Amino acid sequence: MTTFLIGLFLLLFALFGTSLFVIIAAIALIAFYFVEIDLSAVIIELYRLASQPVLLAIPLFTFAGYLLAASKTPLRLVALSRAFFGWLPGGLGIVTLVSCAIFTAFTGASGVTIIALGGLLYPVLQKEKYPEKFNLGILTSSGNLGLLFPPSLPIILYGLVSQTSIDKLFIAGIIPGLLMITLLSVYSVNRMKKVHSKVEPFSAQKAWEAIKNASWEIPLPFIILVGIYGGFFTVTEAAAVTAFYVLIVEVFIYKEVSLTKGLPKVMKDSMILVGGILVILFAAMGMANYMIYEEIPMQILDWMKTFITSKIAFLLVLNLFLLIVGAMLDIFSAILVVVPLIAPIAINFGVDPVHLGIIFLANLGIGYSTPPVGMNLFIASFRFEKPILKLYVATIPFLIILLIALMLITYIPELSLWLVDLLEV
Repeated sequence: MTTFLIGLFLLLFALFGTSLFVIIAAIALIAFYFVEIDLSAVIIELYRLASQPVLLAIPLFTFAGYLLAASKTPLRLVALSRAFFGWLPGGLGIVTLVSCAIFTAFTGASGVTIIALGGLLYPVLQKEKYPEKFNLGILTSSGNLGLLFPPSLPIILYGLVSQTSIDKLFIAGIIPGLLMITLLSVYSVNRMKKVHSKVEPFSAQKAWEAIKNASWEIPLPFIILVGIYGGFFTVTEAAAVTAFYVLIVEVFIYKEVSLTKGLPKVMKDSMILVGGILVILFAAMGMANYMIYEEIPMQILDWMKTFITSKIAFLLVLNLFLLIVGAMLDIFSAILVVVPLIAPIAINFGVDPVHLGIIFLANLGIGYSTPPVGMNLFIASFRFEKPILKLYVATIPFLIILLIALMLITYIPELSLWLVDLLEV
């Protein structure tokens, strides 16, 4: 009865808008109290987590992403993509997909991508006579594509929480991410062939101009990947190199972010996000310790085995569950709350931990655009000033394609693991 009353009390607090980290921390502390474990165990766990060097990668990559967003990098990114893909039927759709994927990979937030690139690309798509329904659908659905590419912040957070190699997760997400972009690109080309949209002939001069304009940003992904997988530096060192490189480029070379006004604002905004993530992380780790101590994942596993007997069935249920979670929670909260619960169960069913990470992130990304409560739907509705129901309809074709990609990613683990095994990461 006491447990029920505590649960009801915390639920009421959640309904009245109490911060998630307060709810999670309260559950953890109350749970430890009732099983008569000293509450200092939670603090000890937080200290252990805070001492992990990889934790430093989160603020450094976040700062770099926000700095890129505050500069004219989005403009150069779109111009570069358009120079190479604008000549295809539906090429502007491919430009949208590629630009959004790269931008989200560095910012780690799909909502930021919709706000920043959506305002840039939506008028261009409209001007080129692309159907409005297509424009709204592709911009709403593209915001999550970069979550599988390094140095995506959710990948780092997932690796930290699940104790999975971040190096392996970085490389494992590349093929699944490219698969999603490719399938959506094929749809874009076929869709635009039917409406005879205007195409822009390829121009070597424009392509060269776009390369020159983005010459400082183009090397960035290669610096990260070659640096990590070439053995030159760790993920944390890669984050430091990225932050320093972006700072020099945007503040001192391009001079698009003011040293006295723009830079302090970027630092403040990025660290507010990091602070929120870390507070939730610390609270969630306390709750995760309680679940491990009480063997809750194993109890759930025993219950599930009475209904689910195969790995295929488990993965199907997992996908359905994660899509719902992705629609209702932001990706950082979902990772922190759900991963400690799901990971032991999935491993027991024979799911590779790295493959599980890619399934997890792909689901949560798609969940962002899943009706009726996907977060990106509301962000897009606000950004483009369109009714939410119109966004529901517009995203359906793109969601179907992404769900097909998700099934391939889920049931063909080689898509995630082949590069990992090849490079022996």
